Parts: sequence; structure tokens; C-alpha cells
Amino acid sequence: MIIQLEEAKYKLTGFRDNIKELGSALRIDQLKTDVAALEEETLSADFWSDQEKSGKTLRRIKQMKDKIESYEKLEAKLEDTIALAELAIEENDESFIEEVESSVVEIEKEEEKQRIEILLSGEYDRNNAIVSFHPGAGGTEAQDWAQMLYRMYTRWGERHGYNVKLVDWLDGDEAGLKSATIVIEGENAYGYLKSENGVHRLVRISPFDASGRRHTSFASVEVMPEFDDDDSIVINDEDLEITAHRSSGAGGQHINKTDSAIRIVHIPTGIVVGCQTERSQLQNKETALKMLKSKLLEIKEREKLEKIDDIKGVKTNIEWGNQIRSYVFMPYTLAKDTRTGYEDGNIQAVMDGEIDGFINAYLKMNAAK
Repeated sequence: MIIQLEEAKYKLTGFRDNIKELGSALRIDQLKTDVAALEEETLSADFWSDQEKSGKTLRRIKQMKDKIESYEKLEAKLEDTIALAELAIEENDESFIEEVESSVVEIEKEEEKQRIEILLSGEYDRNNAIVSFHPGAGGTEAQDWAQMLYRMYTRWGERHGYNVKLVDWLDGDEAGLKSATIVIEGENAYGYLKSENGVHRLVRISPFDASGRRHTSFASVEVMPEFDDDDSIVINDEDLEITAHRSSGAGGQHINKTDSAIRIVHIPTGIVVGCQTERSQLQNKETALKMLKSKLLEIKEREKLEKIDDIKGVKTNIEWGNQIRSYVFMPYTLAKDTRTGYEDGNIQAVMDGEIDGFINAYLKMNAAK
């Protein structure tokens, strides 16, 4: 059985070049220089005079330090595992086989994770993600499917240590939801989730059909980056239709059951945004306006328009199109991405938020273009 340790050691020593190349790609040495320079800035007498700027600087320092720390931990784990394998071989001790082989798998996974992060080079990839869910035609069945997707992305966010904040929710007629919006807060949230924007298709035996027939349902997932408040986006009051309504839905104690919820229609484009989770009507309005600005700026960037006023009749951009992914529960179980071909037969794990395989396949596909 010592041959297993020899094979593991051979694989690990060969991995040193991969880790070194990863360090160059992550620009670890440059990051250390940048951190030192920014930390020097924090010592200046007027650093705290601009709270917003100082906050951004501190967040940037933390992000860079986290990246450096993750890389150095990976480096250390590789060398520690090589040393353990060598000791076990020297002592002819087979009891370390499982630990060494387990570490090999962990090192490979972490190396791939950090390498994937290099692909997140888009202008807004670092931003928080605003994720909205809308059922397609089909009543309760589609509304239930939209709620299943809401749960899937909430679980994904929680698995990755992101802060998942429910912003808006409209109950379905009998089950599920008519619409919902969450903000997933954390570094690279949008960079990862931008791949999930589109129509998702479900095939299953409907629990709402007494005859037990198989149904096909559709729901759309809309993903956009949350932008910092941008003074270049001017929204005229006369272009807004603002209504207050009573909060409802899945927020439990996080949703105030008062008439403080706000829904805003941007009349020129037909865009609708809402917020019901803040403590007051004013706060809900501010959050909804921020979401509206993010949506307008995202559309402007995506459509390569010169100015916000060029966005007209945007409903044509968000209506149903071809699905990006199918989830089949019957007669077999399979989730398959129509763009990358990536598939996973463990449908329950996928619905519990294990969707990194789909996200990574999309990022790799785009990087190869």
C-alpha cells in the first residue's frame, strides 16, 4: 500500500509548478506591494475625513489580504502534505494514506477555485449581485419552480459565506412566488452569478396535479451587479410611478407587516422594482431607487448605449427566451446546461445550491473565447 503514498508524493511534487504559476497569475507579489501602499495611506491624518473613500480602501485592503492569505495557505498545505507523505514512506507507515490522499483532493479543489477567480476580470465582477426571480406561464406550478430557484441561490450564497438579503417578495396564488429579489453581498458575487442570468426549465411530476402528470415549467433568473450610487444616472421624478403597499411573504420577522413596502415603475422603460424589508417607507424607497439605477446602468452597459435615455421599451430585453439550463426530476434526474454542456445527475444536491460546476464551466467557456 506504500505505493499509494509514492503516487501521492509524485502528484504533489509535480503540483509545485502549478502553484507557482498560480501565484504569478494572481500577482501575489504585486498584491503585497499594493497592500503596503494602501496601509500607508490609512496612517495619514486626513484618511478618515472621507468616510466613504476610507471604507472602500479598507475593504480593498481586506480583499487583497484575503487573496494573499488563501494563496499562502495553499502553498503551505502543499508543502506540509509532501512532508507528511515523505515521512510516512520513510517510516513505512500506511496509517497516513487516507490523510495524504484527502489532502491531495483538497489541494486540487482549492487550486481550481483560486484559478477560477482569475477569470473574474470583468469591470463589475467584484460587485454584489442583485438576483430576481420571475415565474413563466403556468400558474402555481411555475410559481413553485420560481421559489425552488430562490431557495437554490440562497443556499449557494450561504454555502459560500455571502450575506443573502431578501429585498422584495410577492406571494404566489396558492404556493411559490410571483416575484422575489435578493441581494447577495460579498466579493465576486456578481462575477460568479452572472452566468445564471436567463430562463431555467423544470420537468417533473407536478405535486399540484391530482392526475400525477408530468409538467414542464419555466422561470427566469435575472442577475445584475449592484452599483455604487452613481451621480451620472439622473432619474426624473415625473418618470416614476411610486406606490406603497403592505409587505407580505417569506420574510418572516424580517418583513414588516405595515404599508411601508414600496413598488416603483420607471414609466419610460416599464421596469418595475420593489423593496419591503427596510424599517421605513423612506428606506424602502431609497433601496428600490438604488436597484432601479443598477438595472438602468446594467442595461446601458449591456446594450452599449450612449446614455440612459436611450433605454426604451426594455421589456423586450427581459421576456422569455431559450432556456440556459434544464432540470429534470422525472423520468430520470439530470441538470444540464444548454450553453456549456455541463451536467450533474445529483439533482437534489443541485437544488441545495451545489451549482459551482455549472458556474465554473461557464467562466472557463467564456475565457476560451
